[in-house]
Amino acid sequence: MAEQEKSQSGSVLGGVLLITGCCIGAGMLGLPVISAVAGFKPSMAMFLLSWLFMSCTALLLLEVNLWFHDEVSLISMAERTLGVFGKVLAWLCFLFLFYTLGVAYIAGSGELISDFLLVLTGFAIPRYVGSLFLCLLFAIFLYLGTRSVDLFNRLLMIGLIISYVLLVAIGAPHVNPSYLAYANWKAAPFVIPVMLISFGFHNLVPSLKNYFNGDRERLRKTVLLGSFLPLLIYLVWEWLILGLVPMTGEGGFTEALSQGDMATHVLRSATNNVWILDLAHYFAFFAITTSFLANSLSFVDFLADGLRIKKTSLGKVLLCALVIIPPFIFAFDYPKVFLMALNYAGAFGAVTLFGILPVAMVWVGRYVQRRSEKPIVPGGKAVLIAVLSFAIAIIVLQLTQIEV
Repeated sequence: MAEQEKSQSGSVLGGVLLITGCCIGAGMLGLPVISAVAGFKPSMAMFLLSWLFMSCTALLLLEVNLWFHDEVSLISMAERTLGVFGKVLAWLCFLFLFYTLGVAYIAGSGELISDFLLVLTGFAIPRYVGSLFLCLLFAIFLYLGTRSVDLFNRLLMIGLIISYVLLVAIGAPHVNPSYLAYANWKAAPFVIPVMLISFGFHNLVPSLKNYFNGDRERLRKTVLLGSFLPLLIYLVWEWLILGLVPMTGEGGFTEALSQGDMATHVLRSATNNVWILDLAHYFAFFAITTSFLANSLSFVDFLADGLRIKKTSLGKVLLCALVIIPPFIFAFDYPKVFLMALNYAGAFGAVTLFGILPVAMVWVGRYVQRRSEKPIVPGGKAVLIAVLSFAIAIIVLQLTQIEV
């Protein structure tokens, strides 16, 4: 009877949607601009490679999580396998990743709100004013707690889905095949960091294990399907934006990349279709706000647990301040930092936390602690070395990146 209950727990569809919702977000606003320098076909290849890497590391993380029967976070898994060093490294990577993403979301939201008001009223406001408004709004929901965030996020997700579907449907007939023919394979590896961020759902793995009561096969299927659905959404998105906007010229991708603009900004310059422009603004707003809200909520819980801050009235104010104020200050000083922040978050934060650490934990568990559980990811040491090598290569590329 226990086995039957275990096999029936959780919904694969529900798990897939959770992963998809975690992946789809503000990264979509940076992906077309950064990947345009490589072109459509090279970007497709890098998307497949990024999906393969992140799906593999998610399964490695799942393997580690299943070694423990109690509820454990990534920090706890790192401590139990790698000791104090692993715990400290996981802590530092978490802080770096979440704060860097916070900077990207706050800077991006300020640009969006400023541009929207300019189009609507003809009156320009400083970008930091738009960022401050959104930060204060989100601070209220974070203070009220998970239930309030969940209800607000549902509305935002509905808007995200509707605006995406309509944008693709209306924009598809305007795609220019000649724009998609451009290819620069030498530049292709440099687009990977932002792509990795766009498949970053690994913080959900412990929750998914509890949701499925540790059912290995259903968890494995959910992780693979859940990461594959965003891949399809991204491929369609890339086809649409790269097919609507020219590479060079006024309002082209080259100009947008040099100025740190988002995909919606280049769309405004490339098309006069009012429907496409409006939908692009709405989609961008929903993409950033859903990502910002979900990551901020996770960060609040992470800091509350890690710093042992109780969620009293004063404690929640302190937690909200710790989550929002530091990235706001940085975004205030560097308002065009959106694309750069996404790049660094992917190359250093996501690669280390969701790439190198899972490999290290699995290696120690399999070959040092001699755990007897069947591996979820086959291939033994060769696969682990290949994944680790790829992760290190991405970090080196980012450290040595030059204009391509």
